[in-house]
Amino acid sequence: MSDKTFVDTNVLIYAHDIDAGRKHDVAKAVLRALWVDRTGVLSTQVLQEFYVNATRKIRTPLPKPTARSVISTYAAWCMDGITPADVTTAFQIEDDANIGFWDALIVAVAMRSGARCVLSEHLNPGQAIAGLTIQNPF
Repeated sequence: MSDKTFVDTNVLIYAHDIDAGRKHDVAKAVLRALWVDRTGVLSTQVLQEFYVNATRKIRTPLPKPTARSVISTYAAWCMDGITPADVTTAFQIEDDANIGFWDALIVAVAMRSGARCVLSEHLNPGQAIAGLTIQNPF
């Protein structure tokens, strides 16, 4: 079994949101451990969502150059771009797991990455979706 862990957008945002309190500390520690272990993966969708939210929607937005630097750093974890096959897989996951399309697309790419789990605050912790375990690190 793979030791890879797929990181959803909210974990990356909390790690860089200085106003997120305990979630900020937890997310930083989780990302640091994944970095050291070389087991973190994410998608272009996560990086795109991070940029928009981190520069516009958090209480203390990151300056664009800082957010772009974060993206450059985490690009090393990024799977190749989202493929038409990922979209088709996401349709099936959306129906089977009864989750939203964008979350299903996260799961589809996580599945393709060979990850064993997805760290996310928005999905149901402990739920198994398409062979992946959902974990809420918070």
